Amino acid sequence: VQLQASGGGLVQPGGSLRLSCAASGSIGAINVMGWYRQTPGKQRELVADIGSGDSTRYKDSVKGRFTISRDNAKNTVYLQMNSLKPEDTAVYYCNANVRRRGGLRYSDYWGPGTQVTVSS
Repeated sequence: VQLQASGGGLVQPGGSLRLSCAASGSIGAINVMGWYRQTPGKQRELVADIGSGDSTRYKDSVKGRFTISRDNAKNTVYLQMNSLKPEDTAVYYCNANVRRRGGLRYSDYWGPGTQVTVSS
């Protein structure tokens, strides 16, 4: 199972970016999909996640600015980020909790990370 993210980049404060992450490979089912972020010297933290039934959770500081969604037919999760702030600058990682085809257990998989920089 591989995760490939796209959509990071440099944006001015107040701007928007949309991250996408597609899961591929021998996938039987995907439970939760989510986005995490990490800055130098800090632990990776949850930004938002979405369950298979579309229940969502958000980090408090991004509520009302970020929206997570998923397309189950494409095994893809999205993160729409609006009103970006310099403190949103980080490497963003996508995560998926996946049961491989023919398997019984779910395991976490991570994408390689995409840089988001918010600066004027």
